[in-house]
Amino acid sequence: MEYPLELYDAAQNYKNPWEVKIDQIKNRVNTPLQYEQMGFTHTTENINTGVSCSAYKELPSMEEKLAGQMILAEKIRAVNEADVARLVIEKHFLKDTKGNLRKFSQQNFRCVKCNESYRRPPLQGKCMECGGRIIFTVAEGSVIKYLQLSINLSKKYAVSPYLIQTLDLLQRRVDSEFGKEKEKQAGLGQWS
Repeated sequence: MEYPLELYDAAQNYKNPWEVKIDQIKNRVNTPLQYEQMGFTHTTENINTGVSCSAYKELPSMEEKLAGQMILAEKIRAVNEADVARLVIEKHFLKDTKGNLRKFSQQNFRCVKCNESYRRPPLQGKCMECGGRIIFTVAEGSVIKYLQLSINLSKKYAVSPYLIQTLDLLQRRVDSEFGKEKEKQAGLGQWS
């Protein structure tokens, strides 16, 4: 099967998809041709063979996955990389960070030995059942893992001032929850 020349002309003229008239399966449903004569563009021996593991899955860290996505967005002329950055921040990183921050503020505590769960840590600072150490169920790292990536993306790509302000407010909320390290004033004796 070959695509008609009109499709390529329409693409070159930036026409909307609904303005291009080519044969589509949706136009054949409930007709005698719904299962016949549709054709294909790429031959294959077996439709089930293909990529078994994508490059996205093979990359170990989110930083590498994001870098790969943004490099690809920069290379493709039809893609606005600032829009890709905005969507990654809004649809993934912000939701994850805000959700984990909410979970952190509502979390339980648990014993590392017997796994006993507490709504509030016991006053004696250890497990009431076995005397084991009490820890958070939601770690600080899970809350802040995407925050710096989001801030770096917003600085590198021209995202909206609103999104920059949203990230700044989120950074302030995280700092107020976990405490921000205060800058310490150094004495003159330190520099001699």
